[in-house]
Amino acid sequence: MIDGAKAIAEEAGALLMERFGRLANVEVERYGRRDIVTSADRDVEELVTRRLAELDPDIPILGEEAARGMSSLRDAPAGPLWIVDPLDGTVNFVQGIPLFAVSIGLVEDGKPQLGVVHAPALGQTIYGAPGSGCFDGLRPTSVSVTPLLEDAIVATGFSYERNTYEDDNLDNVQQIAMRTRGIRRMGAAALDLAYVASGRLDGFWELHLSPWDVAAGAALVLAAGGRITDQRGGDNYLYGRNVVATNSLIHEPLRTALVPLKAL
Repeated sequence: MIDGAKAIAEEAGALLMERFGRLANVEVERYGRRDIVTSADRDVEELVTRRLAELDPDIPILGEEAARGMSSLRDAPAGPLWIVDPLDGTVNFVQGIPLFAVSIGLVEDGKPQLGVVHAPALGQTIYGAPGSGCFDGLRPTSVSVTPLLEDAIVATGFSYERNTYEDDNLDNVQQIAMRTRGIRRMGAAALDLAYVASGRLDGFWELHLSPWDVAAGAALVLAAGGRITDQRGGDNYLYGRNVVATNSLIHEPLRTALVPLKAL
């Protein structure tokens, strides 16, 4: 299953690279104040959905574009479920910034089973499964061993609808900037999580995420020996819309340094 998902992600990445830097204005649509979707998102999701169905027709698929307009994502079917983001980092893709990825995760009863995050413009594919290890290309990889929050490099991101949310994450940046070595903002949550798994980042947190942002990366973090929770320390990170992922050593210091949630 990992090999099949990896091959599909790489095929999807090749399709994205055919369109990278070549989109016409009419191929970009706006959703809300900042959110956008492109024809590439839809074309790649169609490809990934078709290929995953060929891999195993009995496993349902939840993709970001297919889920637009759904009233609830909490009624996911029991058993195995593919969760797909065909293009995580759409704004980067449109702007010509190479920080974007294809994200394919398999969950079962809400628990991550495997993940593939393929960043075609960077030539990086990070994949694995809890209990089977995590790989960065052909190389086994694991989370960092940074023991202290003050020495950590962490990442975060912001919702496109941050103007409308009470929990906008801006206050967290001020808090964490004073407690860590540095903060990075990639613009692609799947890539952030994959970078925690591969030891490039020591930790990551974000609010207002969707399952397709988290599913693959969560599997990678767990496969690489890290820890992932929701901000309150529970296990509702897949559908709970907030996540903290770390090398495990700085998990509680990072999580408890965040401003308590008001509404989420």
